[in-house]
Amino acid sequence: LKRAFDTGGGSLLAGARNFLDDLAHNKGRPSQVDRSAFTVGENLAVTPGKVVFANHLMELIQYCPQTGTVHAIPLLASPPWINKYYIMDLSPGRSFIEWAVQHGHTVFAISYRNPDAGMRDVTLADYLIGGPKTALDVISDITGADKINIAGLCLGGALTAMLAAYLARTGDRRINSVTLLNTMLDYSEPGVLGAFTDEATVAKLERQMRKRGYLDGAQMSGTFDLLRANDLIFSYVASNWLMGQRPPAFDILAWNSDSTRMPAAMHSFYLRSLYLRNELAMGDLDLAGQRLSLGDIRADSYVVGAVNDHIVPWQASYQATRLLGGPVRYVLTSGGHVAGIVNPPGPKAWYLTGPDG
Repeated sequence: LKRAFDTGGGSLLAGARNFLDDLAHNKGRPSQVDRSAFTVGENLAVTPGKVVFANHLMELIQYCPQTGTVHAIPLLASPPWINKYYIMDLSPGRSFIEWAVQHGHTVFAISYRNPDAGMRDVTLADYLIGGPKTALDVISDITGADKINIAGLCLGGALTAMLAAYLARTGDRRINSVTLLNTMLDYSEPGVLGAFTDEATVAKLERQMRKRGYLDGAQMSGTFDLLRANDLIFSYVASNWLMGQRPPAFDILAWNSDSTRMPAAMHSFYLRSLYLRNELAMGDLDLAGQRLSLGDIRADSYVVGAVNDHIVPWQASYQATRLLGGPVRYVLTSGGHVAGIVNPPGPKAWYLTGPDG
C-alpha cells in the first residue's frame, strides 16, 4: 500500500502487467528471475572448451587448459540431469569448472540430452553406462591417465556413487577420488521431499509419464518450489504482482528455470528403488548386472552438505560418511541446495569440518 501511494498507483499498474505476462508466459506463476540478462555461451557457461565425444545420451566436454602445467589426474564433473549441466559453470567468478581449470585440473563435464518421448524406455542403468562410465573410458583414451577424479552434484552425485560401487564390484580401479556435492545416498529420511515421494504420488507420476514418455521438467521444478513456497513463490507474488517490481537477474535462478525432462523408465526406477525402498543405502540395488554396495568404494571421498538445503537435507547427506567404504571427509557449508556449492569465499560464506573418517 505504501509503494502504491508513493508511486501514485504506478506500482499497481506495473504489478498488473507482470501478472498478465506471467499468466500468458509462465503458467500463471510469478517469475523468479529475469532470464533476458543471461545467455548461455555469453555470460553463462563461458569457460573455454569443446565437445570431444557424443552418444545417444550425453555429450562430453573437455575444457581448455589455462595453466602452464596440469595435474596428472583429470577431473570429471558429473552434473544432475534434472537441469542443464552448467550449474557447474555459472557466471565467471562463480564457476566450479572455471576454478578447477584455473587451478591446473584437466576438466571434463557431462551434458545430458534433454529426453523426449522417444527415450521413454531409457533406464538408470543406461545413464550409468552411457553417461559417467562411458565418460571415464573416453577420458582414459584422451589423456592416457589410469586414475580419474569425479565430482558429482545432487543426482549426478548419486550416479557417481553408483558408478564407483559398480566399478569396484567389477574390479575397475580407475576412480582416484569421489566428491559428492549436496548428494543423498541414504533416502530413509529425505526431509520435506518425502511428502512428494510416497507410493500414491509415485503411482500418479507413473500414470502421467506413461502418457508422455517423460516427466516434464517444469513439473519437477514446481514441486521443488512448493518445498519453500514462502521464498520461491509467495515472495515473488508480493514483489512482482503487488509491488510491481521486476524479478532480479540472478545466474543461479536463470539456471534453475532452465529445466529438463526425465525419461519415464529411469525416473520411475529411481523413485521406487531409492526413495521408496532405499535400496542403495541397504546394499540391495541391482544395476547394470551388478548388486551395488557403497561399502565397496575404497577411494577417498569428499562430501559437502549445505545447512539450508531443502532438497538434500544436510543430515541426510552426512549419512554418506557411514556408507562409503574408504576415507571420508565431510564439510557443512552455508547456503542452500545450489548456493551451497556455488559458494566462493566471501564475508557471508562459512563452512565447518569434522575429523576425517
